[in-house]
Amino acid sequence: MQVANVNTPIRVTGRHLSVTEPIKDYAIKKIEGLHLDFPRIIEAHIILDIEKYRHSAEIVMHCANHITIEASEETDDMYASIDAVIDKIARQMRKYKTRFQRHHRPRQLSIRDLEEQVLSLEGFDDDLEEQREPEVIQTERYPVKPMIVDEAVLQIEMRHKQFLVFLNAKSEKVNILYRRKNGHLGLIEPSFE
Repeated sequence: MQVANVNTPIRVTGRHLSVTEPIKDYAIKKIEGLHLDFPRIIEAHIILDIEKYRHSAEIVMHCANHITIEASEETDDMYASIDAVIDKIARQMRKYKTRFQRHHRPRQLSIRDLEEQVLSLEGFDDDLEEQREPEVIQTERYPVKPMIVDEAVLQIEMRHKQFLVFLNAKSEKVNILYRRKNGHLGLIEPSFE
């Protein structure tokens, strides 16, 4: 489990004010203090603004799994604005983490390996033998883990693989989730009819 966001690039910019080192350090320490393990913070941008007597702080965070979290707060003190906007960001991060955990139930089934079967072409016409037959040149074994489709989608997004073989926890059948050329995902479900 990640207990701190290590080496997160954090930018602090100011509108209508020059950002002093104490304010910048305070804002950076607050962002680094967010230690939820999901969603993982990729980049954070803090925008501080002063208009008359209103001090506002805005945070835009880019996180893993294409999650963007934005929040802003306005008070009469810059430090209070930073504290309030950090509280809003933490609530939104907890919301994403809860949603992630709610969609992923604990695993109840064990991991199974699929048996490999090679089919022969005996009994077909002889003209097929004249043509070069495709050969199996590589065999790979994939552990088949039980999971629901939403969890498989998250797994394929996090790994950046082209496909994922998994055991659908609802139907208890082997499914294949694959990445299409247009960037969307496709799901292959077996049908034994």
